[in-house]
Amino acid sequence: MQYMLLLHHDDTPFAAASPQDQETMSAPYMAYNEALIKAGAMVSGERLQGASSATTVRVRDGRTEVLDGPFAATKEQLGGFYIIEAPDLDAALNWAARCPSANYGTVEVRPIWPTR
Repeated sequence: MQYMLLLHHDDTPFAAASPQDQETMSAPYMAYNEALIKAGAMVSGERLQGASSATTVRVRDGRTEVLDGPFAATKEQLGGFYIIEAPDLDAALNWAARCPSANYGTVEVRPIWPTR
């Protein structure tokens, strides 16, 4: 079964870091990616650009509203995601606990609804 791991954390420390510090901060994710690939669990995953680059669209009473930035007023924003293959929820939760974002943010785990 496939699960999506949604990585929520404050993106300001990374944005404020020097390129060298950003590389150091990214190293645990590279190791995590390799572990997922080696286990055959990686389906896909991407880091998102900072929340300040977000645009939110909603339709209310037939009118389209376009807002700059994320809709939620919180420090923790969606910073990236993984789609993994896991035999069950317990296995997906174990992968989520190993994700570096779990150490300073949250990792939301959701089963993917099959479309076929």
